Amino acid sequence: MKRVVVTGLGALTPIGNDVATFWRSLLNGTSGAAPITYFDAGPFRTHFACELKEFNGSTLLDKAEIRRLDPFSQYALISTGEAIKDAGLDFSKMDPFDTGVIWGTGEGGLATFEDQLLEYAQNPATPRFSPYFVPKLIANMASGIISIKYGLMGINYTTVSACATSNTAIMDALNYIRWGKAKVIITGGSESPITRASIGGFSAMKAMSSRNDDPAHASRPFDVDRDGFVMGEGAATLVLEEYEHAKARGAKIYAEVAGAAMTADAYHMTTTHPEGLGALQAMRFALKDGELNASQVDYVNAHATSTPVGDLSETAAIEKLFGQDASHLHISATKSMTGHLLGAAGAVEAIASIMSIVDGVIPPTINTEHIDPAIPQHLQIVLKEALPKKVKVAMSNTFGFGGHNGIVIFKAI
Repeated sequence: MKRVVVTGLGALTPIGNDVATFWRSLLNGTSGAAPITYFDAGPFRTHFACELKEFNGSTLLDKAEIRRLDPFSQYALISTGEAIKDAGLDFSKMDPFDTGVIWGTGEGGLATFEDQLLEYAQNPATPRFSPYFVPKLIANMASGIISIKYGLMGINYTTVSACATSNTAIMDALNYIRWGKAKVIITGGSESPITRASIGGFSAMKAMSSRNDDPAHASRPFDVDRDGFVMGEGAATLVLEEYEHAKARGAKIYAEVAGAAMTADAYHMTTTHPEGLGALQAMRFALKDGELNASQVDYVNAHATSTPVGDLSETAAIEKLFGQDASHLHISATKSMTGHLLGAAGAVEAIASIMSIVDGVIPPTINTEHIDPAIPQHLQIVLKEALPKKVKVAMSNTFGFGGHNGIVIFKAI
């Protein structure tokens, strides 16, 4: 099989609107959480989220793109523009069928659906639907609009596996290039879930933190007092490329995509398996796929959403995989800063994992004051401050509603 490397990165996150700012904010332990400004969240259990900051899409997209696209597709275009520029790709010199797009989103055009439904509810006798309603709504529009903008005619589709979505997309992109079906694939994920419907729905489930008096400290993975996740929004893009193709054009290479795997819990719609059996097997399969063993992993970017059950099941799985002798391993949870970007989380955290390899530093887990005693105490969780460390192999974990488990492993090259 062909080797696959990462040659371009792009990010639009609550703590930075490009990769450099995002990475710097992670290392500085910056929280993106604040009261919601998009609408009055007062009626809901949770009043805060990790919104994009100082973001103005009109400076990056034309008027037609803004009018015709849901925010999740707009975000996808913006992060992809950065990644393509970063990769130094000139598509005019490439066969358009050699480059594909495999994207991920969990909720898709929920903002569009909500706005149109509210408008219809106010005028049911004379309904007026936008001609862009359906194109803006459908989840595959992000991958479609990226291909349209750049003239990419290869493999193209969108994956949906809840919060494991981006890792699903990255895994598929990895395998298509391995099999010789593409030379370059634009992959990643985007999400625009800070809407009344999404905040209301997750509030009803009591899945999100309700620390309305202290949003910046609400996301506290592994902490004994954690009470749920904090919603985030944004996008992240990775340019995956066949290794020899990248070398031939003199591309900058960030890391190699070593392996990836997926499993299903087959347990519950919204709760992870308490022993993390599906997560454990996904990590094992990803290591096998990358011809690696657990002792070679230096860093795990944990899914760790700050939910009572999820953090316990994930750390149980990590403990089973790495055992009592995990002195080589460090773990952190960057959702403590970005919030949970749902379908885009895996792509954002993939960039964090890759940058840990590039810069030799592990971003911290912020806000965690007292590690839950139910979590194996020998696991080394990086708290409060970034940890300088040579990282050769980084594992990025994602788990989603429906029991989806997606793992991607990156290694230095």
